[in-house]
Amino acid sequence: MRRRAVAALAAGALMAGLLPAAAAAAQPGRDGLRGDVDAIRATGATGVLAEVRTSTGGHAARAGVADLRTGRPVPWNSYFRIGSDTKTYTSVVALQLVGEGKLRLTDTVEKWLPGVVRGKGNDGRRITVKNLLRQTSGLNDYVAVQLGDGSDLTPEKFKENRFRVSTPQQKVAAAMTRPPLWVPDMSNPAEETHWGYSNTNYVLAGLIIEKVTGHPWEQEVHDRIIEPLGLRHTITPGTSAYVPQPSATAYTRFPGRAELTDTSVSVSGGSDGAIISTTRDHTAFLRALLGGRLLAPAQLAQMKQTVPVDDWILADGVRYGLGLAWRPVKGCAGGVWFHGGTFFGIISESGASADGRRAASVAVSTFRPGDPGQDAQDRASLRLVDRAVCGAG
Repeated sequence: MRRRAVAALAAGALMAGLLPAAAAAAQPGRDGLRGDVDAIRATGATGVLAEVRTSTGGHAARAGVADLRTGRPVPWNSYFRIGSDTKTYTSVVALQLVGEGKLRLTDTVEKWLPGVVRGKGNDGRRITVKNLLRQTSGLNDYVAVQLGDGSDLTPEKFKENRFRVSTPQQKVAAAMTRPPLWVPDMSNPAEETHWGYSNTNYVLAGLIIEKVTGHPWEQEVHDRIIEPLGLRHTITPGTSAYVPQPSATAYTRFPGRAELTDTSVSVSGGSDGAIISTTRDHTAFLRALLGGRLLAPAQLAQMKQTVPVDDWILADGVRYGLGLAWRPVKGCAGGVWFHGGTFFGIISESGASADGRRAASVAVSTFRPGDPGQDAQDRASLRLVDRAVCGAG
């Protein structure tokens, strides 16, 4: 699900009581990380797991519980859905293809997917691969289209639809039922700077990767990223609705409900948000990416060409590149490179230094759209990443 999308649709949800108290624990490591994890837990999150990795090692901390019924602690090697952090992996594959001369950022969607982006004023001839990766296409987000006014955002509807699979083509078709928010500048569409987050962009990017290579995007992610980096706990689940064990229960408080709903079992997205990983693997990916192990210098520089964005996350000065975003941090010259992701019951927050020497990943197993506690939780998660990446904790 798009980051913060549901929160906007579900404004006015009821604030519920405090969660049961639970003991927190941490592996040996810096006290700062333990304190920052406890701060996330204190906002009402059920469980938190965070890991910091550097060129000389790393450490982790956890708080809360993996399951409210049993009270068992969050597993250190817990699997979780990284949501839209998947977009960074998809962008890496696309940029590798650019580096190999098989794809150009200035190629239009129409060139690779003729007739797919059409109708209601949508025009694939005016949208480039760069527009897709940098979220400057103007295409509607299929998630928002499917959610409509948010009235179906209920535990009952979630359980009814959690095994329902939509193809990439169906997702794009849903977005095509709405006029575009804008159409990129005709004179130079690739350099459009008008920004708007849309999962549709990365569904299309995945389809283009498949057209260029002749392979499913999952295969390309595996062969180009997962296997070379030895990410043994990073998977693309396909149509499976299950997360491997061990994992923490993913809880969602739906708008207008006081109770938390177990939303652990659900089919996830595709090239826009399907990947399941661990904090250890995800920090390894970020360190490899920013450290120059996945992209040639020219393509990494392209990935870091950003445009300003507003109202995406709870931070000022955010800029978005090609599947990778940046934000300034006070007292930190290089700021933080990041993405992040949200799915039913799970928030993935992560970031890395510009040189890849430091990276942090946080998995919070509670999502409360419209609940005031969600903003506090998100701010605390961002604060942990900022402190970890900038060496303040």
